[in-house]
Amino acid sequence: MKYRLVLGLFALSLLSVTAQEDPLSKLLKIKIPTQTGKVTALQEVEIPEHSEDSSKASTITDIKAEFWDTTVYNPYRHTEVEYPFQVNFTDSTYANPVKFKKVVTSRYGWRRGRPHNGIDIDLVTGDSVVSVLDGIVRFARYSSGHGRTVVVRHFNGLESTYAHLSHIAVKANDTLKKGDYLGKGGNTGRSRGSHLHFSLTYKGQFIHPEYLFKFDETNAIRAQEMWVTKRWTRASFHSAYRVSKLELLESKDDALASLVKERKIYVVKRGDTLSRISRRNNTTITSICRTNKIKKNSTLRIGQKLILEI
Repeated sequence: MKYRLVLGLFALSLLSVTAQEDPLSKLLKIKIPTQTGKVTALQEVEIPEHSEDSSKASTITDIKAEFWDTTVYNPYRHTEVEYPFQVNFTDSTYANPVKFKKVVTSRYGWRRGRPHNGIDIDLVTGDSVVSVLDGIVRFARYSSGHGRTVVVRHFNGLESTYAHLSHIAVKANDTLKKGDYLGKGGNTGRSRGSHLHFSLTYKGQFIHPEYLFKFDETNAIRAQEMWVTKRWTRASFHSAYRVSKLELLESKDDALASLVKERKIYVVKRGDTLSRISRRNNTTITSICRTNKIKKNSTLRIGQKLILEI
């Protein structure tokens, strides 16, 4: 009889588990029978509950807590970023921003005498455009130069921009999952034809998209942890007409070591200009002039030796 009573009490305690769950602490509170002498009583015991959702929730920060302005393209314009800085990913892949094979028509870098701070992807007006990662829409309106534009802030601090759209299908503060539809491609703003201008920023600093993402059929994110130096945030170090030589920095030590400038001797050839030399060697005209104590309008001589910091 005594054992039947104990089993009955234990069964009742199991039935009360769901009702006793604490949603904040994620502890399961159950009552188990204990016996002292001839007296049987119920003792409450707390069991920690672990779930994938609860572990994920602990890592998500409030991305709207700072610099959340839905009316300006860059709310970070008066802030400074300390280099090198770190960008982390929990995903191993991103969603292709267009629903077909990506064709890059212009890359991140110097183009027609000015910086091109993103990548142009070919499309036809009306093609669907989607978010590359989970995030929240921070900006969804017309922007000078970019035309109809959507900016999505992601949970690792990055922001992705989708510009020259013909139609915006989301509004500020909308939550998007990776691959969610946000608008239709187009040719609005300062554009020479239908395409998607796609860019990535961190606290207002443009980052070379190909440093973070592989723009091939794998849609792979290059690493879970990456460190970014000015070399990967300045268009002047790259050419919009060719693929940049990738030097992935996966630790802070690697990033700091890369800041030590390498020097090489360049011998001026027939037809060389400061602009051509800077493009071919991933440096800037200003750096060449400063290092060699020459002016931007100085005449170069065939055979002249220049020191290049790269």
